[in-house]
Amino acid sequence: MNCDSSETNRLLERVSEGDGQALELLLGRYRQRLRRMVAVRLDQRLRKRIDPSDVIQETYLEASARLTTYLRAPSMPFFLWLRFLTGQKLVTLHRHHLGVQMRAAGQEVALGQGLVPGASSAAMAAHFVNQDTRPSEAAIREELKERVQNGLESLSPLDREVLALRHFEQLSRSEIAAVLGVSEAAAGKRYIRALEKLKQILGRFEGDVP
Repeated sequence: MNCDSSETNRLLERVSEGDGQALELLLGRYRQRLRRMVAVRLDQRLRKRIDPSDVIQETYLEASARLTTYLRAPSMPFFLWLRFLTGQKLVTLHRHHLGVQMRAAGQEVALGQGLVPGASSAAMAAHFVNQDTRPSEAAIREELKERVQNGLESLSPLDREVLALRHFEQLSRSEIAAVLGVSEAAAGKRYIRALEKLKQILGRFEGDVP
């Protein structure tokens, strides 16, 4: 399965020929997408200590070191490979800083590509709740955010993951299927079911949730 664009494939070909500028262009294409991944998966307790840009930079250093091996026998599309490395980096950081708290809380989820930190319900709730309210409505907004967060936490981990992959990381259906290790049809059905459950949870907040 190849989810990469023709431009990405052209850049990969140039990289394989030793073009360093092509590598910079290639990695630059995915920086924002990976920032979204880190934003929804970095534990709230670490947000003041760890800069998402540093996570991505460390991932890119590792990707550069392992690129020759990847190009020799690509096991997944290039972006998903970068995403996989980013997920590994996040797991390592979480375990280093949080130790047994990370595993004991069940905050890692096993997807088709391996363990990743689960999507943060708090970050997801903040996305859904309208942030453009007046200061006088701040207390109401925070209460609403908490209720939405509780609703999201009532979903199964896989349902939350599917929603995070589509709405927060903005992965395509083919990319979601590859991440979950299922067919595109199965990924589509899982997304629709998860979205319906989320709509039921958020239905009572109509007008407050975009």
